[in-house]
Order: sequence, then C-alpha cells, then structure tokens
Amino acid sequence: MGLWVDTDFGFDDLWAFLVLEAEGIEIDGVSLVAGNSQLKQVHSNAFGAIKHFGFSWPIFKGAEGPLLRPLETAEKILGPKGMRSRGKFLPLAQSSPVEEALPALETWLDSEGPKDVLAIGPLTNLALAYQAFPDKLQRLRTLTWMGGSRGRGNHTEHAEYNAFADADALSTVLQHGAPLWVVDLELCRQVSFGPSDMPTIEDRLLADLLGGYLDIALLRGRQQMAIYDPIASLAVIKPSLIKFQRINLSVHTENDSQYGKTEFDLEQPANASIGISVDTKISRQICMKALKQRKNQ
Repeated sequence: MGLWVDTDFGFDDLWAFLVLEAEGIEIDGVSLVAGNSQLKQVHSNAFGAIKHFGFSWPIFKGAEGPLLRPLETAEKILGPKGMRSRGKFLPLAQSSPVEEALPALETWLDSEGPKDVLAIGPLTNLALAYQAFPDKLQRLRTLTWMGGSRGRGNHTEHAEYNAFADADALSTVLQHGAPLWVVDLELCRQVSFGPSDMPTIEDRLLADLLGGYLDIALLRGRQQMAIYDPIASLAVIKPSLIKFQRINLSVHTENDSQYGKTEFDLEQPANASIGISVDTKISRQICMKALKQRKNQ
C-alpha cells in the first residue's frame, strides 16, 4: 500500500498513527496542516511523537491556515498544545528542516504503485494540491477523510471541526472530483470508550494523553468519548469493518453561522462515499490493542 497521511496532529491523530503502526502499515509521507493548533505547534507535536515513539516516516510542511479565512483552532477545547493530558505531554524535540508538502506530494504521485491518502485534519493541503496539479491527483485510488457530520457538529452547532476549519478546501476537493471516502462524526460516535474501558498502558505518557482525551467528554458531562481519527485509519486498512454508501456531499461556505455544515443527499448524483455503520466491537478492540502493546519509553 502506498499511503500518505495529512494531519493536524492532535491526540487522536497520534492514535491513528499507532493503529497504522500496529497493523504493519508503512507510511510514505506525512504532511502537516494547521488545524487543532497553529502549524508551529503541529510541528512540535509531530516531532515530539517521533522522538518518543520512534516513528520513521518523513514529515513535510503544509498550510499555515485555510484557503480563504483566518485560522480558528480547536485550542479552546484541546488546550494550547492541541491535545490534553492528565500529566505528561510529548517531549520537546529539535525540529529538523522540512521540505514543503506540495512538491513532496507531487513527487510521491509520480512514483510507482497504488496511491491512497488518509486526511485527518482540515483539507487545505489537498485543496492546494488539486489546484496545483489536478491531473496527477487522478492517480489517487482513495482519499479517506475524517470530517463532516450527518448530525450535530462538534465545533459549532452545525459543523464538525475539520469541515469548519476550512470548508472552502472541502468544496475545492469536491469540485475536482476527488475519490472521497468520508468517515464522519456520526460514524465515529458509534465507536466510543469510557472510564471502565481504559486499557492498562505501560507507556505512562501515552496513558496520560489517552486520559486527557477522555476528559474532553467527562468535563462536559458525557461518560463516553468517540474515537475519531483511528476509525478513519481503519477505513483505509480494514475497509470490511465499515459499510459505505454512495451519496452526494456538499458543504456550506457562506460566512455565517452554518459555515462548515455538511449536507448528505441520496437524491442528487453521488460524488462521495459515506461510512454509515461500523463493526463497533472489533474496531474498538483494534484501537485499544494499538495502545496496550506500546512498551514504556
């Protein structure tokens, strides 16, 4: 599998990388995008994860903000580091000079083999790529995106965060006919965990970060936290766990209270596939196993 991951590197992004690693998936490249936090913090999280977990994939610098609007991060929920913790955080690491994402992505598309992209943040980098070299992106077999919602939002009443962060980018990707497979909030909410599901994790830092992630729900009076980006990773590597349906996807890009709202329509011509159900038990087991098998660093 030729896999490229585009990420704004919050905790559930890290969790998705751990799932991919546990399942033996090689990653050809990782492009970073501002979203959960400013791009500088996204870089810090990525290099901190490499230092602590020993990842070896190459990192590339992506967009510092949305196509047309100022960046609105998720730091009011996730904190200044883009992820919460009950104690330890990712270590500070020396950020090596990194190349720009678009030339690297273009070079990757020119190489041999099947091409799949997993996007677990705002779609800014992919939109810029479609604007710059749309013909080469015809080589993409799938673009799997964690984003949007058939129901309520999680950043605003109407919008899921990754769609809200750059709805214009999602619109651009759709206009270019991307082979889009959508893992939305409603699908991810089918796979959740609570305090009684917390696994025994030898790696103390990882345990603290997982606890901080669960606290996002607990502090809001909810006893279960949905598993987001790891489910999107399973859509790429274990698609049999998820039932997809062809659908027409559009996004609200007017500058009003509904900015980023995604609409899914069965009556209009299909332009995307949406995950509608998931094997909850097996998916949760795979996600938790990826955490439990990490040894103390």
